[in-house]
Amino acid sequence: MLVGAHEVEMFEGARARLEAIAYRLLGSANDAEDAVQDTFLRWQSADRELIETPEAWLTKVLTNICLNRLTSARARRETYVGQWLPEPVFAGDRMLGPSDTVEQRESVSIAMLTLMERLSAKERVVYVLREAFGYSHSEIAEVLDLTEANCQQIYRRAKQHLATDRRRVEVDSAAARKIVEEFLAAALSGKTDSLVRLLSDDAISVGDGGGMIFSLPRPVTGAVRVARFLRGLFEPSAAKWELIGGRPDLFATVANGMPALVLMVGDRIAGVVSLDVTTDGIAAVHAQVNPGKLARASRQWAAVSEHGEPLADNW
Repeated sequence: MLVGAHEVEMFEGARARLEAIAYRLLGSANDAEDAVQDTFLRWQSADRELIETPEAWLTKVLTNICLNRLTSARARRETYVGQWLPEPVFAGDRMLGPSDTVEQRESVSIAMLTLMERLSAKERVVYVLREAFGYSHSEIAEVLDLTEANCQQIYRRAKQHLATDRRRVEVDSAAARKIVEEFLAAALSGKTDSLVRLLSDDAISVGDGGGMIFSLPRPVTGAVRVARFLRGLFEPSAAKWELIGGRPDLFATVANGMPALVLMVGDRIAGVVSLDVTTDGIAAVHAQVNPGKLARASRQWAAVSEHGEPLADNW
């Protein structure tokens, strides 16, 4: 069925919301874009005269596409090389979606997207639609073809799985730069104690190289162990620079609502190190160096003309 200008305009008006839902469900901006495009193809072929509420119809179609993708993604991750982390996105990217409430901002942090991997596919859908987008249980029940009582039960179970007493520190670009500068100075100081002071006692470090860039197969845990690992990781080395394609320039930014260190080699991003900052200190250091998960970030970075001065010129 042909799509007229009005139908295209209607879909484009919903695209940003659909992408934000899909990103939270899949943890991948690239997969989210594909899911939204598949939704458009369904919209294109549907008998739109029978669709009473386009927003609800599009949400349901997108959600079912994401449910199928989540199932296949879990199978792929069983053979994923090394540790898996979500794809980072920078402040201003529409993938981040609404950010009016603490819950909305929390739902898109790297830490929470990683934690949501614990959930079943339906738990993740219910949690995201309820927590980040304010859907009622009756609306979610209609999307998933479940009873409202079942949705409420699934939501409670998801909340229990994700329960944490951590309180994250909200940052703007200026605060993020200050935090990243302090972190980088400690990492480059060669002194473990400088890093330990910035970390929470149960801090964790996770790296995702996707089998293309070397990363540890398991997380490093505990403030002292993480500090020692980071001290070695940030020790200047031509061999390390060769792994990522050259000596990088370092920049501070905000990714997924948290301070992040960006490693630039030429005109591409070679790594994004996200800091999960809580009132107890830096609780997690997430290093994304898988080239396949940095393409969108590189495009977004290139589209912005001003990023401030590089950090640590002597690294």
